[in-house]
Amino acid sequence: MSNHYTIPIFIPELACHYKCIYCNQQKISGMMKIPSSDEIIQTFDKYLSTINYKNNDVEIGFFGGSFTGLSMEKQKELLLLTQPYVDKKKVQSIRLSTRPDYINEELLDLLLKYNVNTIELGAQSMDDEVLKFSGRGHVAEDVRRSAKLIKDFGFNLGLQMMIGLPLDTPQKAMATAKEIIDLGANNTRIYPTLVIKNTPLEDLYNKGIYQPLTMDETIMQVKELVKLFEAAEVNIIRIGLHPSEGLLSGDDLIAGPFHPSFKELVMTELWKDLLMHLFNNNNSDKNLFVFTSAKAYNFAVGYYGSNRKHLQKYYKTVSFKVDELLKGNEFYVDYY
Repeated sequence: MSNHYTIPIFIPELACHYKCIYCNQQKISGMMKIPSSDEIIQTFDKYLSTINYKNNDVEIGFFGGSFTGLSMEKQKELLLLTQPYVDKKKVQSIRLSTRPDYINEELLDLLLKYNVNTIELGAQSMDDEVLKFSGRGHVAEDVRRSAKLIKDFGFNLGLQMMIGLPLDTPQKAMATAKEIIDLGANNTRIYPTLVIKNTPLEDLYNKGIYQPLTMDETIMQVKELVKLFEAAEVNIIRIGLHPSEGLLSGDDLIAGPFHPSFKELVMTELWKDLLMHLFNNNNSDKNLFVFTSAKAYNFAVGYYGSNRKHLQKYYKTVSFKVDELLKGNEFYVDYY
């Protein structure tokens, strides 16, 4: 079975002319400058030197900025750098992220020409009130229009969402997720809102106008979103921000639900729900075996073994094992 690898190229704030109240791309991505052509090629070669690209799926991803907000000339310049790797079959696909209001037919024609496969839109919310307060500079209808165009042109569609934005609610977040599914998204990313240094949201937080979600609130909300997306077979590429050095050290994080293993915390709670029927049973004389897929094994055991430790209160012994025939969140149990 082949693995999937993405070679990330960050272009922070290169083409975005809006200032969302939560956004400081340099702090979030850890990138303080735009990479040169030579630096981009070096990044390609560095990643490919560690990947068996002949037996795995490799893509190049342009992240951070709004790619299609660049001039057509700059887009061509960047995409041309990728073509030798596509031609030599070292890279199978190209993805990029952009804004919903930076999509039109002329741009999509260009991206098709240069072998782009996936376009991700930063939808963030499908509630116009939330979008306006957050300074997004577009409305939900822009997401709907661009999503349809992208699908009509044959691209894979990614729609990113955020929870915990000002004026957001769990109900609005769930409605956003449902519309992402209805729009035909192939994949999504779920980001909790963080208060980052030197953003307008920091000012709102300091004035007591904005309060971020707690970690527990965030985990519970995201867990329900994961269930919804998994049931609809929408691939969840990422849960939580990538931990840059500034976020890990706390230098750039003012407040909010950040954890370097946030996805594991969410999936631990999801598996706690799946295993709930095994709790509170008086089986102290039995040995419990829980069989899961390889992909779900760590999540089932739980962050720092929390689900296993909880089960150990009710059974003589508890063991988790991998069954290679299982997929996703499939599991079964046995007793001895």
